[in-house]
Amino acid sequence: MKKIILAAISMLAVALGVEAQDQVRLNPSHPDAYVVQKGDTLWDISSQFLVQPWYWPEIWQVNPQVENPHLIYPGDSLRLVYIDGQPQLQLQRGPRAYQLSPGIDGNRLSPSIRRVALEDAIPAIPLDAINSFLSRTRIVEPGAIEGAPYVVSGSDNHILMGAGDILYARGEFTAGLPSYGLYRPGPIYTDPLSGEILGRQALGVGTLDLIQLDPDNNPGFSIGTMGVRNTSQEIRLEDRLMPVEERSIEALFHPSAPSVTIDGVIVGVDEGVSQIAKFDVVILNSGNRDGLQPGNVLAVYKRGSAVRDRIVGDVVKLPDERAGELLVFRTFEKMSLALVMDARRPLSVMDMVRNP
Repeated sequence: MKKIILAAISMLAVALGVEAQDQVRLNPSHPDAYVVQKGDTLWDISSQFLVQPWYWPEIWQVNPQVENPHLIYPGDSLRLVYIDGQPQLQLQRGPRAYQLSPGIDGNRLSPSIRRVALEDAIPAIPLDAINSFLSRTRIVEPGAIEGAPYVVSGSDNHILMGAGDILYARGEFTAGLPSYGLYRPGPIYTDPLSGEILGRQALGVGTLDLIQLDPDNNPGFSIGTMGVRNTSQEIRLEDRLMPVEERSIEALFHPSAPSVTIDGVIVGVDEGVSQIAKFDVVILNSGNRDGLQPGNVLAVYKRGSAVRDRIVGDVVKLPDERAGELLVFRTFEKMSLALVMDARRPLSVMDMVRNP
């Protein structure tokens, strides 16, 4: 998984556009050059150079002589230059290894190949903040999980199970399906503006392999004997079995503003906390049907409060206040998951999200 996500750095190859260039604002305290350090993320580095980090591709100057310019490694040097009056960043690879080789005058220094694993490249965003959501969390239609088979018992009547255990599930199984994902039902989300049911969060708990199916006294139901292949937490009674999700994980994040107008809200947050901070994962009421894509950056706004004008005597609504930015990393039909990249004040459910 990590190798796939690290390919996200290929966002750097986006070409310079004149229209976007007009919107690029350099950080007043930007360095002239920066050497990439272990533990850096692309978002952190771009924040040093730009006020709006998602415009990083617009100042990226691809060096044709650099092998694989889509990846940045610790030790590489980034230098800010101006070409035709426009700022651009140039990449210089870190020190190469050199070795002695025979020559006419004896030994001479000649370059050797430096092999660098993909996983050594710096990620676009902190991977540990979203890895579990990439592999475990799904948004499904409410009825999809209620009608799924469920765990009724563990071996020897155990009520908590883990990897390597045997458990028994009851329900209508899909014919010919050899393995299942195990999910725990989460909250049902409703659009706070329209009242439309958006979906239900299903938290991935583990993966099960079908050992055998036996008839049940309820017509259409079966008792499945399942082997627990792996788990992310303890399995409980009533956890639900669903077909393993078949989807291609988005390998490339291209941080950018959405191509359409987004006017949504934060409807949920992991762990049910009330105050949201940097690197928390939030759930939005906008998704694929609204034009959101993985990599889209959104601004978060706190609603302006209503105050009484003592002079005129009426009530005045203060302007909405921009309070942070987030990056969408996974989308569903009606909802999406996003990572908070900046929070200048505590965020909360029902804060608004708009184009940056």
